[in-house]
Amino acid sequence: MQTNLSDSAKRLVHAAEAERVLRSCVHCGFCNATCPTYQVLGDELDGPRGRIYLIKQFLETDEVSDSTQEHLDRCLTCRNCETTCPSGVEYHKLLDIGRAAVEARVERPLGERLLRAGLRAVVPRPRLFQALTRSGQAFRPLLPAALKAKLPAHVARAKERPQGQHARQVLMLEGCVQQSLSPNTNAATARVLDRFGIGVTPAREAGCCGAVDYHLNAQDTGLDRARRNIDAWWPAIQAGAEAIVQTASGCGAFVKEYGYLLRDDPAYADKARQVSTLAKDLVEVLREAPLETVTLCADKRLAFHCPCTLQHAQKLGGAVEDVLKRLGFHLTAVPDAHLCCGSAGTYSITQPVLSRQLRDNKLNALESGKPDAIVTANIGCQTHLDGAGRTPVRHWIEVVDEAMG
Repeated sequence: MQTNLSDSAKRLVHAAEAERVLRSCVHCGFCNATCPTYQVLGDELDGPRGRIYLIKQFLETDEVSDSTQEHLDRCLTCRNCETTCPSGVEYHKLLDIGRAAVEARVERPLGERLLRAGLRAVVPRPRLFQALTRSGQAFRPLLPAALKAKLPAHVARAKERPQGQHARQVLMLEGCVQQSLSPNTNAATARVLDRFGIGVTPAREAGCCGAVDYHLNAQDTGLDRARRNIDAWWPAIQAGAEAIVQTASGCGAFVKEYGYLLRDDPAYADKARQVSTLAKDLVEVLREAPLETVTLCADKRLAFHCPCTLQHAQKLGGAVEDVLKRLGFHLTAVPDAHLCCGSAGTYSITQPVLSRQLRDNKLNALESGKPDAIVTANIGCQTHLDGAGRTPVRHWIEVVDEAMG
């Protein structure tokens, strides 16, 4: 695509990157065929091709409006379009640049500003989030339905983690909201890894991966969180930790981008690249384990929801399903498994109507095979889908841990 950036656009920090991505697009429109928001709304400007046009128009003419911001906000950043694109357009990189540039020019209504500031103040802080979650649970009957759906009806307590020492050690990102909404997930991960002779080295100083701030256009704050995590992990990496395991695929996708995001930071570029290389979704570690040597009771019919951050961002579609099948679980078929559930980080809060419609469509597909339970690999998807109060939704590693006994 021919592109001529305006003088002001050329002064943007990532102007060259924006131009590179824009020029790679041939405008074929294949992306719209798999875009969840385009399928629901049927508006060209609510599909990847239309959003690319909007960003291009802004960067060339320096003209932008709240309508442009609205169409960019509606994007889930599911990256389904990138899986579909025959030209390899790195749409999410252009979207991040475009959103940040538009944010600097278009003032949001007060309500939106307060909501986004509130999300950034609460979600990345596990202790604060936990306190608010517990308060919400205590007053659950009094909450409005929309807020009640965000709180799980039951939170399984975290079981004891193994204390055994192993030659093989990995780090594990504990996450933000997962510690409150599904605290047993990481404990189950530690127990399953222990079965295969892998220990988890604690890194208490590591915190939020930075994705929440970054995708709400507070990009500098998100990168600062990335730097703090690198500092927290670095001693263990130097001591020989073989991987940084993520049990939330959304966090994993972002940590794997550290090398790209900090490529121009002379103090962190090399470390960030190494961290991105070591970052592994849990399934990448377990699929190399001798799973066939384990005896377990895999008597449940499961439907697996593959998060967008796992299949489109990390390119690990089918990996969890393969592990579950090797362990003896029966998986039901899921139509349109490539489509987003509507969670998308904070999207379910900032775009509630679209998000609920996508959730209900996804649940209809997941439940079509009459599963006993739905399992997934991302806390956002898990909470979002479970909030409908239909088939129970859990992290897949918890089901594996229980089946191992």
